[in-house]
Amino acid sequence: MGIIKNEYNVQGYSPTDSYPDTEVKRVSSTLPIYADETGAVPGESFVIGNSLYARIQRFAKRFGVEPRGIERVPEDERTDKTLAKAGTMWLSANMVVSSFAIGALAISVFHLGFVDALLTILFINLLGITPVCFFSTFGPVFGLRQMILSRFFFGWYGVKVIAIFNILACVGWSSVNVIVGAQLLHAVNHNVPGYAGIIIIAAATFLVTLFGYKVVHYYEFYSWIPSFIVFLIVLGAFAHSGDFVNIPMGVGRSETGSVLSFASSVFGFATGWTSLAADYTVYQPHTVSKVKTFAWTWAGLIFPLLFTETLGLAVATAMTFDPENGGPTNRYAIGYETSHIGGLLAEVLFPPLGRFGQFCLIVLALSIIANNCPNIYSVSLSLQVLGRWAVPRYIWTFIGTLVYCAISIPGYSHFETILENFMLVIGYWLAIYEGIALPEHFLFKRGFSGYNIADYTSPHLLPPGIAATIAFCFGVLGAVMGMAQVWFVGPIGRHIGEAPFGGDIGFPLAFAFASISYIGLRTVEKGKFGR
Repeated sequence: MGIIKNEYNVQGYSPTDSYPDTEVKRVSSTLPIYADETGAVPGESFVIGNSLYARIQRFAKRFGVEPRGIERVPEDERTDKTLAKAGTMWLSANMVVSSFAIGALAISVFHLGFVDALLTILFINLLGITPVCFFSTFGPVFGLRQMILSRFFFGWYGVKVIAIFNILACVGWSSVNVIVGAQLLHAVNHNVPGYAGIIIIAAATFLVTLFGYKVVHYYEFYSWIPSFIVFLIVLGAFAHSGDFVNIPMGVGRSETGSVLSFASSVFGFATGWTSLAADYTVYQPHTVSKVKTFAWTWAGLIFPLLFTETLGLAVATAMTFDPENGGPTNRYAIGYETSHIGGLLAEVLFPPLGRFGQFCLIVLALSIIANNCPNIYSVSLSLQVLGRWAVPRYIWTFIGTLVYCAISIPGYSHFETILENFMLVIGYWLAIYEGIALPEHFLFKRGFSGYNIADYTSPHLLPPGIAATIAFCFGVLGAVMGMAQVWFVGPIGRHIGEAPFGGDIGFPLAFAFASISYIGLRTVEKGKFGR
C-alpha cells in the first residue's frame, strides 16, 4: 500500500479526478454561477479513512499543516477577510535583493542612462503587474488555485504543459535566488561556503511553506519590514557617499535596443507572479470586492518594485564613477565584478557602517526567503496538476526544495550564469499564458459569469485545449523571433538595436502571436465542440 488514493468523496467524485460520464449537477439558486459550491471539498475530508494518505494528513494536521492542495475551497472555509494580505504577500516577496539586482542591470548589462532606465522601470512595472493583480481577483471568486483555473483556458490536458513551465520557473528562479542569497552570506563571512548558505535559506523557506497558506501569509505580512529598513539604510549610506552619477541618456539604435532589452527583464520579473496569483487569495470569501483585491495587490507590487529597482539603478551608477579621474577603477565596479550584487552592496554598507553593515547584508540575504516562499508553495500545486496521485501538498513542497537545492549547490560554483540565462529564456512563456488567458476570459467567457466552475474536474466539459496548444506554439515562435538573449538573438530582435546584440521584443511578440492566433483558433474550436 502507498499514497495512492484519496479517501474522501464529495457528491460522488474525487476533486482531483474527473466526473463520471453523467450529467453534472447544477445548483439552482439566486447566487451567481461562480458561487456554486459544487466541487468544493471540505477540509475534514482530507483526514477521513485509514489509508496511508489519510493517516499522514491526520498526523500533519496536529501541527497545523495545511492539508489542502489544488482542491476547491468551500465558502464556509474562506475566512481570510484581511484584504491587506493580498498586498503584503507581494510587498514582502518583492522587497528583496533580487528586485534590487534587476535595477542594477540597467547599468551593469544594458549601459543605460539614469533617466531612461528610471522611466523604463516605472512604465514597464505598471504594465507587468496588471495581469498579476487581475488574476488575484479570481481566487476569492472561485476558490481555485491559478493552475486549476487555467483548465478553463487551456483544457484538462493542455494545462499540464503550462504546469510544467510553471514548475520549471518556480524551481529555476528559486535556485537563482538562493544562489544570490548564499553569495551575500559569503560576502559577509568567507568561512561560510556557498552550499551552507543555500541550505540555510532553503531550509527556512521550506519551514514556512510546509505549514501552508496561513503561515506563508503570516510570514509575508511582516517580513518586508526589516528588508525595507535595510534598504533605507542603503539609501542613506549611498546618498551620504555622494557617489551617485547622473549618467546621460543615450541616443540611436543602440539606445533603443538597450531600453527594450532592459524592459524585457523588468517586465519578466514583474509579471512573473501571474501564474501563481490566485493561489494566495483562495481563502477569501467570494463577496470581497474585486476592485479592492486588485488595488491591494497593485499597491503591494508597485511600491517594492519601484523602490528597490530604482535604488539598485542609483547605486549601480556609482560603478561608472572614477574618484581619481583616470586613476584605478572604483571599488563599486570591483565589488560587483568579484561578488556581483553582494559585492556592490558590501561597498555601500561596509566602509561607513562596519559590522553593522555586515548585519544589514545578512538581513538582505535572508530576504530571499520571502522571495522564494511563493515559488515553493505554488510549485507543489503545479505538481499536483500533472497527475492524480494523492500525495499531500507538503510532500511535494519537500521534494521541490530538494530539487532546487540539488540544482543550486553545484550551480553556485559552476553554472550560475548558464542557469540564469536559461531562466530568462523560458520567462517568455508568461506572455504566451497571458495572451491566451485574457482573450478567453474577455472574449469567449465574457467575464466571470461565463465560467461554470463545477466543470473544473470534468475534462469533457472543459475547453478541448487544441486552440490553446496551437496558439502556445505560435507564441513560442513570436518569442524566438523577437528575443535578444546571450544564447540567441532572433531575426526580428536583431534588427531592433545595434548588431550583434539587437533589442529584445520577445515578450510583446509572444503575446501578439499567441493572442491573435488564439482568437481565430478558439472561434473555430468553440464552434466545432461547443465548449
